[in-house]
Amino acid sequence: MRKNEISAVNGNKVRGLGRGKRILSCVCGAAYMALNAMPMTVMAASAGTSAITQPLDNLKTLVIAIIGAVGVIILAKNVMEFAQAYQQQDSSTMNSALKGIVAGIMMAGISTVLTFLGF
Repeated sequence: MRKNEISAVNGNKVRGLGRGKRILSCVCGAAYMALNAMPMTVMAASAGTSAITQPLDNLKTLVIAIIGAVGVIILAKNVMEFAQAYQQQDSSTMNSALKGIVAGIMMAGISTVLTFLGF
């Protein structure tokens, strides 16, 4: 049996058994409070961060422009396809062309939406 199990059985208090844990917790708490009380000054230069993120911003702009250009091409292709399907009264091709038109509008408008959202 352990020392604390024996004391629980006998009902006697063992002095000094938890004193080390209490002292350690007080020291840790005091150190935590002291570190949180000290002010920390952080200076970040905005010019330095833009030099780091500039290539990523350029890549983002390029990808969004490509998606918009492909969207305009898909939109034009599907508008012509819809016109031919309407002339031939082909309902399945008209349905497919309408889906393509919606996809083209979404792709062409993605740059505007992302600019509005702040990307």
